[in-house]
Amino acid sequence: MKKVLAKTHSSNGETAKVYMTNNINAEGLMKVYEALGKKASGKVAVKISSGEPGGHHFLSPQLIAPLVKEVEGTIVECNTAYEGRRRDTESHKKVMEEHGFAAIAPVDIMDEEGDMALKVEGGIHLQENYVGSHLANYDFIVNLAHFKGHAMGGFGGVLKNMSIGIASAMGKSWIHSAGKEKTGFGLDTPQDDFLESMAEASKSIVEYVNGNIIYINVMNNLSVDCDCDSHPAKPEMADIGIFASLDPVALDQACVDQVYAAPDGKALIERMESRHGIRTVEYAEEIGMGTRNYELISLDE
Repeated sequence: MKKVLAKTHSSNGETAKVYMTNNINAEGLMKVYEALGKKASGKVAVKISSGEPGGHHFLSPQLIAPLVKEVEGTIVECNTAYEGRRRDTESHKKVMEEHGFAAIAPVDIMDEEGDMALKVEGGIHLQENYVGSHLANYDFIVNLAHFKGHAMGGFGGVLKNMSIGIASAMGKSWIHSAGKEKTGFGLDTPQDDFLESMAEASKSIVEYVNGNIIYINVMNNLSVDCDCDSHPAKPEMADIGIFASLDPVALDQACVDQVYAAPDGKALIERMESRHGIRTVEYAEEIGMGTRNYELISLDE
């Protein structure tokens, strides 16, 4: 292993390790998982995005299959708050089949039987976070995110994958509206209130599982649009690699920095900045989820 970068974004005195490989394949994914030194145990939920039908940038089953098998995981998702084929459990499960996920592991739409409320400690926007009720069935989460742009959040990484991603359909509206509405998308919600609500929801997940969670971002198919878009824009930049950490704040910050360092990141940078996407990461640090300071460690020869 070689340390390739130490980057400081705040003065909190802490530094987290972020592991990376440029090899975006099943072997590279296994390598970053093993480098974390924290083995998934018990009943394991592997949280991915199933991807909106029509889109094709979601993580491929072939990429993630060996890791999912290694942890004996169940691939989990929750239904969407918008209309489409992931809006109800029956059609969402068919999407999981069509996209190849049901062929590599059991799948679970966690709000199939409704939601449950998690307490948000110290939240200024949310006092509770509504998640799929099946979350209670799991002991450990592998937060396996596809890092990319997002039309509303600026970008999506592990913080979004466990906030909006683990929220029930109703919970998604709750986050989007900063705790004011249980339907819709909170289109009148101040942008920073929405971004900060994602961080608060993420914190409730980490506390609920008592830290039994690891974080991985795959930086490929770097479109300005999310996998929730059925017709995402074509990526304007090259794939970068796979990144992992035990600190979700450091991990998302490191991936943002990778976009800024890339020679072809202009479109994604504009998307992130126009939505003030970094606020989710900043606020996550402010509420004690981790540090934006990190040491980047390459696992490549």
